[in-house]
Amino acid sequence: MNLADHLAPADIHLSLRGTTKSAVLSELADLLGLGTEDGLAIRRILSHREDSGSTGIGRGVAVPHCRTPLVKRLRVLYGRRSGGVDWGAIDGAPVEHFFLLVAPPIEASNEYLPVLGRIAKLVKEPDVPERLSAAASVADLRQLFAERGG
Repeated sequence: MNLADHLAPADIHLSLRGTTKSAVLSELADLLGLGTEDGLAIRRILSHREDSGSTGIGRGVAVPHCRTPLVKRLRVLYGRRSGGVDWGAIDGAPVEHFFLLVAPPIEASNEYLPVLGRIAKLVKEPDVPERLSAAASVADLRQLFAERGG
C-alpha cells in the first residue's frame, strides 16, 4: 500500500497557523475532527509523547504519532507551516512539515508501523523536503506521495 492511499485530499493541510509546538499539535488534533473532548485527549497524548522525546526527525520534518482507543482506524494527516516552528528536532532545524499518525491500540490491518516507516523513508530522499515546501496544491502533494510513498 502506498502512502497516498492513507492521505485523502481532506487530510492534507497546506497552511497550518500554529507558531509553537503546542499550537501545532492542537491544530493537528483538531483537524482529525473527533470533537472537543476527544481532540483534547489526543492533544494530551501527543504532548506526553513529545515530552518523552521529540518526533522531529530532521530536514524540517516531524512525525507526531500515538495509539489511542479514540480512533477506530489508522488516521494520517499532513500539515505544512511555512517558516516552520521550533520542535526540538534532532538536527535543531525548525519543522515545516508534519505527518500526524493516530491509530487504535490494536488494528486489524497492522499498518501503523509500516506507514511510519514509509514516511521516514520518503523524507530521507534528497529532494523530498524541498518538493514538500514547493508543492503549490494538494494535488501536487498527492502526486509526490503516490510517486515516492510506496
